[in-house]
Amino acid sequence: MFFTTRPKALLVVFVASLVLLLIQKSSAHSYADCIDWRFTNPKNPSWSDKNGACFGYARRFPIKAKPFAKLDSDGPNRHYQQSHKNPDPNHSLPCSDGKEGEEPGADETMGIPISAAYNGKDKRGRIIGVQTTSKPGGELCIRWPAKNHAVPNEKNQPVVIALSEVNPKKDPTQLEFLDNIIAKLDYKNCTDKGENTDIWPCGGCFKLPSSLKPGNFVMQWLKNDAVICDKIIRDRSTLGMIGRLLA
Repeated sequence: MFFTTRPKALLVVFVASLVLLLIQKSSAHSYADCIDWRFTNPKNPSWSDKNGACFGYARRFPIKAKPFAKLDSDGPNRHYQQSHKNPDPNHSLPCSDGKEGEEPGADETMGIPISAAYNGKDKRGRIIGVQTTSKPGGELCIRWPAKNHAVPNEKNQPVVIALSEVNPKKDPTQLEFLDNIIAKLDYKNCTDKGENTDIWPCGGCFKLPSSLKPGNFVMQWLKNDAVICDKIIRDRSTLGMIGRLLA
């Protein structure tokens, strides 16, 4: 995700970059559906479309392409799996380029200019979502579909939110993202649970660091899988950073 803070307005604009590290038994894959979800009634928070609205999206996110939770079967799909063969963060591509990875996913590379990833339409002619705007110390709520992974017999792997330095010229490496984790969210924090566990709406809220300077930042939504992290630990001799990820 990318955000910009401007000196006068002290605003933060996010460009979402989604990375999903998963080795799953089922074919359903989650992804960040909304980067700036706002509840109709904050005292009774619900992630359902009827109880809130989205004010900021991931890069080139088609906002009316399919019903909620169905973009894992889009063309290209919105979820992105890093390589299972070499998941070491020194080599893993942090943001999908639509080409690399176990499942490449959609193009989430940085726009030139940044606004190019949020204006107009995607390659299939679909309107894409706007950037997220916030401020240092402000709260963001991110929504995602459960995709069958919030049921009781599934291990509750956290969603990790990582951040870049201010005004990066390019997307950070995966190693750089893991070195600046700002939040860990409960993946199974879902509401409006019906019989279809694939489409349960889930999400989490967190506050941005109050020390952020005006400018652009990239933020990453990452759902971690223990198998891949175990592989990272075995392949790496320095475990402090990975330990923070798994804590």
